[in-house]
Amino acid sequence: VEFALILPMLIVITFGIIEFGMLVYNQQVITNASREGARVGIVASVPRVPATGTNSIDSVVQNYCANHLVTFGTQNNPVTTVIGYSATAPFSSDLTVQVNYQYSFLVIPNFIPSITSLLNMQAVTVMRYE
Repeated sequence: VEFALILPMLIVITFGIIEFGMLVYNQQVITNASREGARVGIVASVPRVPATGTNSIDSVVQNYCANHLVTFGTQNNPVTTVIGYSATAPFSSDLTVQVNYQYSFLVIPNFIPSITSLLNMQAVTVMRYE
């Protein structure tokens, strides 16, 4: 009887640990994706990598997220915002890459209704042009 009373709390705690572990992991993935995108954008190359389009800062971020994000539910694509991009940017000017992602909880909102099923996550990286 005691086990039957404690079991629901143990299940919620177990799934909570798993959910928040995936949340922290996905936050690290979008942080690393913004760093990868910024690094590609600031490296001196001729021609400089564009902000959007094929083989661009945005495509680097999207590919990194597609290969590393852990999602079992609905796949939400991250949104990349590039600020300060210029094909002829002078050295020592800043490039900012911001990645926004909506994390979708799987189990926890079913047990705790006060938690919404989507959580907005954001990662920002600022690097200087080389």
